[in-house]
Amino acid sequence: MPDYNHQASVYWWTMVLGGGALLLACAAQVASQTPIVWMHVAVGMALAMLAGLFPVRIPGTRHSFVASDVFIFLLLLLHGPAAAAVAVAGEAAMGSLRTSKRWTSRIASPAIGTVAIVLAGSLLEALRARFGLQGNGPEQTVGLMALAMGTALLYFLLSATLFAGVLRLKRDEPFFQLGDVVSVFRWVGMAYAGSAAVATLLLAVQAVAGMGVWMVMLPLLAMLLVTLHFYFRQQEATQALRERSAEAETREAEARAREGEARARHLIELQASERRFLGAFTHASIGMALLAFDGRILQGNAALSALLGHGAADMTAHRLQSFMHPEHQTVLDARLAEAGRGLFDDSAVELRFVRPDGTTPWAAVHFAAFTETESGEPCIIVQAQDITGRRVAEEQLQHLAFHDTLTGLPNRRRFMQCLEGAVARSRVDSGYAYAVMFLDFDRFKLVNDSLGHGAGDALLVLLARRLQERLRPSDIVARLGGDEFALLTERMGHERDAIALAERLMEALRASFHVAGQELQISASIGITFGSLGYTSAEAVLRDADTAMYKAKAGGRCRVALFDGSLHAEVSRRLRLEGELRRALDNGDLSVAYQPVFDLQRGALGFASRSGRTRGGLRGLEALVRWQHPTEGPLAPAAFLPIAEECGLMPQLSEFVLRTACRQVRAWQLSQSAWADLGVSVNVAAEDLAQPGFATRVQKALLESGLRGEHLTLELTENILMSRIDGATSTLEELRRLGVRVAVDDFGTGYSSLSYLAQLPIDTLKIDRSFVAALAHDADQAAVVRAIIDLGQSLRKAIVAEGIEDSHQVDLLLALGCQFGQGHHLAEPLDVAATSALLALESTAPPAALRLH
Repeated sequence: MPDYNHQASVYWWTMVLGGGALLLACAAQVASQTPIVWMHVAVGMALAMLAGLFPVRIPGTRHSFVASDVFIFLLLLLHGPAAAAVAVAGEAAMGSLRTSKRWTSRIASPAIGTVAIVLAGSLLEALRARFGLQGNGPEQTVGLMALAMGTALLYFLLSATLFAGVLRLKRDEPFFQLGDVVSVFRWVGMAYAGSAAVATLLLAVQAVAGMGVWMVMLPLLAMLLVTLHFYFRQQEATQALRERSAEAETREAEARAREGEARARHLIELQASERRFLGAFTHASIGMALLAFDGRILQGNAALSALLGHGAADMTAHRLQSFMHPEHQTVLDARLAEAGRGLFDDSAVELRFVRPDGTTPWAAVHFAAFTETESGEPCIIVQAQDITGRRVAEEQLQHLAFHDTLTGLPNRRRFMQCLEGAVARSRVDSGYAYAVMFLDFDRFKLVNDSLGHGAGDALLVLLARRLQERLRPSDIVARLGGDEFALLTERMGHERDAIALAERLMEALRASFHVAGQELQISASIGITFGSLGYTSAEAVLRDADTAMYKAKAGGRCRVALFDGSLHAEVSRRLRLEGELRRALDNGDLSVAYQPVFDLQRGALGFASRSGRTRGGLRGLEALVRWQHPTEGPLAPAAFLPIAEECGLMPQLSEFVLRTACRQVRAWQLSQSAWADLGVSVNVAAEDLAQPGFATRVQKALLESGLRGEHLTLELTENILMSRIDGATSTLEELRRLGVRVAVDDFGTGYSSLSYLAQLPIDTLKIDRSFVAALAHDADQAAVVRAIIDLGQSLRKAIVAEGIEDSHQVDLLLALGCQFGQGHHLAEPLDVAATSALLALESTAPPAALRLH
């Protein structure tokens, strides 16, 4: 290989080895077939090799038509790519032996041909199976013919590119040049496609008439090739005669006067120019047409026919306006009118057409003046470049820019555009009414934390679908982000219609959702505001709907709230408190108060009044966070804990209370031996339990303070514990190994499973204050309290009653068998100094057997 450079050599060896291995695999696959398949392949390859010896030259070109491609595509359709590859290799070997003396070409030709036919044939097989083109019906035959012709063109492109690649690499040229392929694509591509069409027809005839048809078809095919051969030879002879006549005329013209010679040369050049124009016009890759000034199509090329979906005869019988999309009729009429006045714009205009199948291709259309030589009549030449792909891509990008990729709903950007339009219309039309709803799904974060974000995404898709099913076509629902949705409803008869729609949405959401094998119940908080409030900006509308939604959440969730002006101040205050709470946490401005828990039986005689309590009844402390606001004074926990929960500050807040309480209780233990076993309870949030390192944080707080694990009790509400039971079990076990105790707070308000209560490492049940408050006047609530106490005693859990407000409640709880309690009647939450004073009064240390922690 002396004339091969390095890259050409690597490519040649790659194709030879790869094609050779592929050919061996195809031969092995054919060998595994039945003898009848062998015979088909052998006969097909022999016929292909024989036909390759008799190419039919196409007049006026350097290309030839070879009938061997018919047999190759017939084998491809009958027995697949392996059989076709064997035939291609044989035919290529025969052709290279006949046309080339280079051993490199004789070896590479079969290998490259094998690679090209296997790639194209495999695609054919895949598409044939995909579209079910295995039968012999008329529709399937037509579909298979189209598929085979497309495969033939692909085979031609692959083989031409791979063969030319060696020469290009030898010359250090780019591996692929589109111009070379296009220059030979017209005749050779048509020949390949025609061969595939003939093969498909032969296959269809064989399916109808049987194998005997080959006795007739092969002679007919041979006769056809012979006829074409002699026809083309006659055409070449005619062309040669015409050229000789032209040469004779030229010689005669040379003998004439100089003026005649110039006229003859000019005529020949003009004819050549016209032929070149006609060739460029007819075979241009873009649509071209000659138009009369009224839009009549005088002549059109194949590309324009493909663009419009009409044949040439059908096009020339109509005006261009008849193929135009109604939206662009006026644009075309305006351009034609300008052309009629001799005004032509150099820029192209993008127009939309309508095909017979209903599709609407786009084209960049350019108009210019043109004068036919023969008629001398001026007309318009039109060039139409198909830009459908670009427009579709732009529309897809537009959709992505304005729609949520998960749910397919409009996104915030698109919703704000629609809302801006509604605000603008309401300002100019007093009768136009609209409403905006802001939806936020309650406890959606629990789904992500417990089932994973994949389940959360699946739930969002289901929620979006259910919302859409309950809306009118004119209503617009959008996903703003996360689990926040917004709804714009227009043309309302009355504001109560929007409220009724919100209630229907709430009702629709009550049906359960099935996600990740779980049945989920979800609710939403909905805030509504109305255009009648006189908005001037879309941002203000959405802000007020969001404000109303937070009002709904603050009212207990799963409800609808309407916006009113007073909410502005409330929202502003919440935003201000959020920032101040963050700074208070960072600066250490929060404090911890301690509410004592008493043994009701030991201290019963002293509970007649807050000051007459006997000593010895203290059994532990509950740590409660307190915030002395610099301007508003002491804030109740209900004023800032929901804010901390919404903005994700609960883990940081819990950490502060836990570490502070552990240090302080340990200091009290060391200050007086009577309180060496004093314990403390700390409330734990849902976010704490969801964090994988929560037990490690608790252990660190114990180690830093020196407090023993059995002196710390962590309180979880019943709903938090049960909603995170799967993830909480391992965390509770880790805490149990540290000696930390667990109490279930607000017990009776949730949905605990008795089996979980018996199995989980839970030490204490705390009766919710709502049950204690109703003891004296509600027999049913008293029965619930008795059931809780009996349950706790049966499961050997300590029972603590919360929210004791008077001595009568103490007596009722004692009568029901409750031993421990806390509340304002017994002791207010106390700061460190007041708690120290209380401990000094309680001279009797709590017996270890009665510890709550």
